[in-house]
Formats: sequence, C-alpha cells, structure tokens
Amino acid sequence: MPGALPTLSSSTSPSPPPSRSGTAAFFDLDKTIIAGSSALAFSRPFRRQGLINRRAVLRSAYAQLLLVLAGADADTMELLRRRLTALCTGWEVAQIRAIVAETLHDIVEPLVYAEATELIAEHRANGDEVVVLSASGLEVVEPIAALVGADRCLATRMGVADGRYTGVIDYYCYGEEKARAARKIAAEQGYRLADCRAYSDSITDLPLLEAVGHPTAVNPDRALRREAEQRGWPILIFGDPVALRIRFRPPPPRATVAALGVGTAAALAAWFVVRRVIIRS
Repeated sequence: MPGALPTLSSSTSPSPPPSRSGTAAFFDLDKTIIAGSSALAFSRPFRRQGLINRRAVLRSAYAQLLLVLAGADADTMELLRRRLTALCTGWEVAQIRAIVAETLHDIVEPLVYAEATELIAEHRANGDEVVVLSASGLEVVEPIAALVGADRCLATRMGVADGRYTGVIDYYCYGEEKARAARKIAAEQGYRLADCRAYSDSITDLPLLEAVGHPTAVNPDRALRREAEQRGWPILIFGDPVALRIRFRPPPPRATVAALGVGTAAALAAWFVVRRVIIRS
C-alpha cells in the first residue's frame, strides 16, 4: 500500500481524549453509514464547477451502480481507485473542500442510513469513541464523519503539490491499513481491541473486523455474509436512507425493506443516481 500510516492528527482534528467507556467503535463509511459511494456522490457539483465533463459524470454514475450491485470487492475498489485518482490529478484542493462543504447537506444527508446514525448515537451515549475509517478521500470523508457525529476519521490521503493533487496516493486507508489504524488508535488511547467494535459491509474490511472483539457485518456483500455466518458474527441490514424515504412516501415498513433485501434497495438508490445524472446533465 502506498505510504506509511499517518499520525492521527494529520487526517482529522486533534485526537479526542480517551472515551469514557474505554473502548471504540470503528465504522466503514460507504454502504455502512451511507448508501453508495462517498467518493462518487459529488459528481454533479464537480461537473457544474467544470472539473469533469458529462461523460465522466455518466461513468461515475455507472461506477456507483457497479459498486452497489457487485459489492466493493478488491477488483471493483481498484478500478474505482485508478479512475478517481486519474480524474482528480491537477484539481485544486481548496476548490474541492469548498464544493464538498457547500453541497454536503443536499447530497450526503439523503444518503445517510437512519439506522447508522441511531447506532452512532447509541455508541456516543455509552461513552464509546466513534471512528470512521474509509478508503475514500479525506476531503470528502472528514465532513461526512463530522455530519454523522463521529469523533474522528482516518481516510485516504492524496499527494498535494502547490495546492493541487499530484495523482499520487500518499496513504491508502484500505484493507489491512484499516486494521493497522484501529490498532494504532487502541494503543494510543489505551483501549483493549477485544472490547472494541467494528462495522463494515465489505469483505475487503475483513482484517478490521478480525482485529476487534465485536465485529458486525452491515449490509454485507456475498463474501462477507458467508464469512459472518460461518463465524457467527451479527449481521445488520440498514435499508432506510433518507433518499428512499423521500422517493417513496409514505416510507415502506421495515418488513418490506427486509423482504426486498439490501441489494435491491441499494440498486434502486443507485438507479435514481444514474437517472438524476442523465436527466440533469
């Protein structure tokens, strides 16, 4: 993986004090806290600012659909990483931060799973430190983590020169790197990993889930579901993003969402992303 694990303060606000409970809850972001990909969610405002063209927007929408239908396996993640890295080379960091800040509530809030915010609030009420670990870029992850009430986040860091992205990844918060980050936080704060919890949808986060004493699969892809069932890990299905509430009024009963399955719900959400991009492009 590119680069070394950064100091925690380099990718988030200064480290919070140890939690009152003496433990932490580690959350993946995409398809665990929000429906879909945080990295691809801002395609439309990026196009409005002239950063990408219509073709790139449609490719991003297709990539979003691919992500929710196929799951975030290693090949899919590598494909998205290469495309996004090439796409953002030369962009001004300050402009990206401004776009994300200006459009965060309109774009991200409708994608946040209500169940995720409830779970985060429960952990905070228990005195746990809530940490978001994501392979998406820091400029996108950091404000989303703050939005949902996380105490800190660690995310992928792009190389920057003269205020612009170089196209090189300084730190890739993915796979085993998430487990390393969790171990580093636990060591610094004095947490026992056996007491900590982790939540993810993807088999690529298996190292993180294995590192804690209380792993939970959320909206798991097929490989992670199989692993969770074999190991007896809890499985949670989050199927209530605000976007689906708005689109289908009144909200469908939870039983209906469960019957559809998270894959169907996610596919519907992705289709609305594609449809909206095509109509408004």
